[in-house]
Amino acid sequence: MEETYLLNLPGVKKKILAGGTGPLPHFPPGTKLVFHFQTLLDNFERTVIDDSRLAKRPAEIFVGKMFKMEVWETLLTSMRVGEVAEFWCDAVHTGLYPIVSKGMRLIAQGKDPLEGQKHMCGMGNLFHYNSTGYPELDELMRTPQPLIFIMELLQVNTDPMSYQRESWMMEKDEKMQTVPILHMQGNALVKQRQFREAASKYKEAVLLLKTVQSREMPGDIDYINLGRMIIPLELNYCQCMLELEEYYEVIEHTTELLEKHKDCVKGYYKRAKAHAAVWNEKEARKDFNMVANLDITLACLVRRELNALSERMKEKYWEEKEKYWNMLEKKEEMVKEDDNEEEERKDMEIKEGKTEKSASPADSQPQPVHAGRSTIRTSGGAQQQAA
Repeated sequence: MEETYLLNLPGVKKKILAGGTGPLPHFPPGTKLVFHFQTLLDNFERTVIDDSRLAKRPAEIFVGKMFKMEVWETLLTSMRVGEVAEFWCDAVHTGLYPIVSKGMRLIAQGKDPLEGQKHMCGMGNLFHYNSTGYPELDELMRTPQPLIFIMELLQVNTDPMSYQRESWMMEKDEKMQTVPILHMQGNALVKQRQFREAASKYKEAVLLLKTVQSREMPGDIDYINLGRMIIPLELNYCQCMLELEEYYEVIEHTTELLEKHKDCVKGYYKRAKAHAAVWNEKEARKDFNMVANLDITLACLVRRELNALSERMKEKYWEEKEKYWNMLEKKEEMVKEDDNEEEERKDMEIKEGKTEKSASPADSQPQPVHAGRSTIRTSGGAQQQAA
């Protein structure tokens, strides 16, 4: 290791493990920093808590965008591209690391990093929850302590137009401007029957709106309006999933939607179609009837759907009955074959037994007497030997 450097921040030490290339970059606000990192406990074993390489994707932050781990911006902006350095940070800088780690783990899994957070600041979320869902992070929440970060700066991008911003890094206005663009892109992909790609666009737009909504107070007009904006995007996503025959995905999303919007006719209709596709007749009929009750103009459509469902259930009944009888006949044939084999085996045993008896007739003849020397007593009492 190289010598230890003290940055212009109390409680931080740096050791350069591998030098980078070129001069120290310029880091204007909005600069995208791409890096790999390891997080270690400051103990004898140097226990590894996180490793971005195991997630198979580097981490990203944007300079000046109020990233929760503010100290990371200081660490990374002290590095050259390609440099690998080890930083020791006192507990005063690492208190929010459990929340940051949980968010980055969710991102690596393709989930919303704000999942489960309330409308409050980072410290508020830290104390509001008893568990992050990860034991090692829960321990850091209970006992804040110094941490070691080993970082490798991979890329510095100062042009915000040359990369696609991560949704959770955008400002509110950027997110709201991006949503209609994603919506239109999704619609265009649907027309090309590229349903998987379209679903991805709709899902991304929903994530942006939910992220903005999470910063609003439940019940406020902005919160309600954002919820209404999510509905058509969720329905479009579910329609794509229907086309892709991902029926249980449709049931899951429409159920979540209907819990918040109980009068969503299209939600009931799409869930009914998904239930019908997986033979959930009772649930499908219930949802179709809800459609007719909520919108009387759709009564004819619902009747056709229910008739079609009845026909499909009849077909399924006869198919299963035929399959059952085929299985039963096959089983009877197998039993009959087994019985025939058993009879043939017994016949063979009987024939073999008769053959053995006829082949050994001497067994029934009297055995010859073997003559030996014996003593015969005469009437006179004298004995004589008989041969």
